[in-house]
Amino acid sequence: MITVKTKKQLRSTVIREMKNLGTYKKEYNNLIDIYVGMLHQYQVFELQFEESGYQITEEYTNKAGATNDRKRPIFTAMESLRKDIVSYSDRLRLNPKTLDTEPPKKVEQIESPLDQFLTNQK
Repeated sequence: MITVKTKKQLRSTVIREMKNLGTYKKEYNNLIDIYVGMLHQYQVFELQFEESGYQITEEYTNKAGATNDRKRPIFTAMESLRKDIVSYSDRLRLNPKTLDTEPPKKVEQIESPLDQFLTNQK
């Protein structure tokens, strides 16, 4: 049976993993919270999917009365969440793909002519 961790547990785990990888900065906390929310939603959906017997499709009757098989909405939501989770894990440098790349470099501030002028006036 799948166990669903709380958001607080997931957040602690993510921050610990980022610290172990040397990628954590407090400025990432908002991004971490969004990522953790997606992980939590995915776990809840995964539990519901397991409880359904991993049923991918269901019968659906449209307004015209025709009955067809369609993907269950929960399965579609899980597919979408997987893509978003991967995207956020890239941003947070939590996967092997991003660990092989250099972190973004700080943009050096270029002093404008106005800044130079004001500095010289002091």
